[in-house]
Amino acid sequence: QVQLVESGGGLVQVGDSLRLSCVGSGLTFSSYTLAWFRQSPGKEREFIGAISWNEGRQFYGDSSKSRFAISRDNAVKTAYLQMNNLRLEDTGVYYCAADRKIQPDAGQYDYWGQGVQVTVSP
Repeated sequence: QVQLVESGGGLVQVGDSLRLSCVGSGLTFSSYTLAWFRQSPGKEREFIGAISWNEGRQFYGDSSKSRFAISRDNAVKTAYLQMNNLRLEDTGVYYCAADRKIQPDAGQYDYWGQGVQVTVSP
């Protein structure tokens, strides 16, 4: 059974930085492309970015690249989302997703975590 568990969320202030973690189990972690999504109230799920299992190629959403960075450590089966200079509109539930595809993109992913709340306050 493939399981993804996000952690590292919480309450932060505008301008703070935060790093989310996604720990995988039940899968050959190094063979999965990993992605981060988020969903805020009243909005559709938004693609943040993805990182491939081969060569660590990255692909980001249109509004994410300047402040967010995705990385992974296959030795500990963990993907990370580094978020800098957080804004009020960054508030939402953040999800980790995984798929066996080699191309990092905003499309379909087979496996999802349950999400972690990030709240940015003034």
